[in-house]
Amino acid sequence: MNRRAAIVAMAQTRFEPKKAGERVQEMIWEVVKPVRDATGLGFKPGQIDNAVTCSDDFFDARTISDACVGDLVGAHFGSEEKVSQDGLQALFYAAACVLSGHSEITILAAHCKESQSASRNMITHAAFDPIFGRGVGLDYLAAAGLQARAFLSRSGYTEEQCARAVVRDRAHGAKNPKARNQSPVTLAAVMKSPYLCDPLKQLDVYPMSDGAIAMIVTTEERARDLTAKPVFIAGAGNCYNRFNLGDRDLASDDALRFAAGRAYRMAGVAEPKKAFDLVELAAAYSYQELMWLEGLGLVAKGQAGEYVMAGKTDLGGELPVNLSGGMLCGNPLMLGGLARAAECFLQLRGEAGQRQVSGAKRALCQGATGPASQAQCVMVLSGE
Repeated sequence: MNRRAAIVAMAQTRFEPKKAGERVQEMIWEVVKPVRDATGLGFKPGQIDNAVTCSDDFFDARTISDACVGDLVGAHFGSEEKVSQDGLQALFYAAACVLSGHSEITILAAHCKESQSASRNMITHAAFDPIFGRGVGLDYLAAAGLQARAFLSRSGYTEEQCARAVVRDRAHGAKNPKARNQSPVTLAAVMKSPYLCDPLKQLDVYPMSDGAIAMIVTTEERARDLTAKPVFIAGAGNCYNRFNLGDRDLASDDALRFAAGRAYRMAGVAEPKKAFDLVELAAAYSYQELMWLEGLGLVAKGQAGEYVMAGKTDLGGELPVNLSGGMLCGNPLMLGGLARAAECFLQLRGEAGQRQVSGAKRALCQGATGPASQAQCVMVLSGE
């Protein structure tokens, strides 16, 4: 990539089980104000010329869910576009707006209040084909259970190896003041938690949560005017798999591999196993931690289970993974990938506190959306 987009400011709420005392607008303002203050960009026309928002009509229980936050985000007299997918796709879009020349400075704001729904599964149920998918009761959890069983059967990995990834994420989350769950768990506790959808147990599945994230994205040329420590988007790629579950090999990670390949080529990454100081995976289910380490080319096929069990993905290990605590510590579905980019932003600026990787210069983050991780987005971020 000859030109790079840069993230110059980021703010996130604490992720909580239920932000009952805050309206969506209050949650958005909690993150929009800090990024504007950090860059000195106010609400005068032209200071920020574009906005990208990320939200979902079903979770917000209203049509056109971005309509109620446009004034708070504040691209006044500019354009505003909504992404109703994983938040990392929204960051991808914001970067595209800047690199295309259509925007000089774009503000990105993403929110989701999963607690407003009576059942998260009922909402994800609506993502399926109304005749061939909904009629058999499919939702994201059921799709993940099918994929987990297919992946474990093909790979030979065990539920214990998947549970070890949960233990690691919860240990990291205990060091993150923004994480929903800040208490460690034992391997025995994960294995004894009740089954929700075989082979997935309660602690294998990301918990319901509310939260918001905002970022400001600009050109490499403007970045130095707005912050002393910009974080650059060195490469990005995305890919969609087939819509119908029956048309896909659920144990395959083709979409992730293709997305990663595009991001690596753009960033000039030849050997992903040696390229990154940390990795953030938007794994909503524990088996995805292993599946995606392989799909990203970070671990050889058949070795992810042993790699995680040996502690090589722990803080201080060979390749630290999910130092934020990941989705298994609690991020809303819509913000899974964007929360991963937020952690990379902090790490590359040396602002991650107790979980900081010393001298971190390059990070990899990933996001997914759709049933059984149908659509994938991968991004390489650099502090240099």
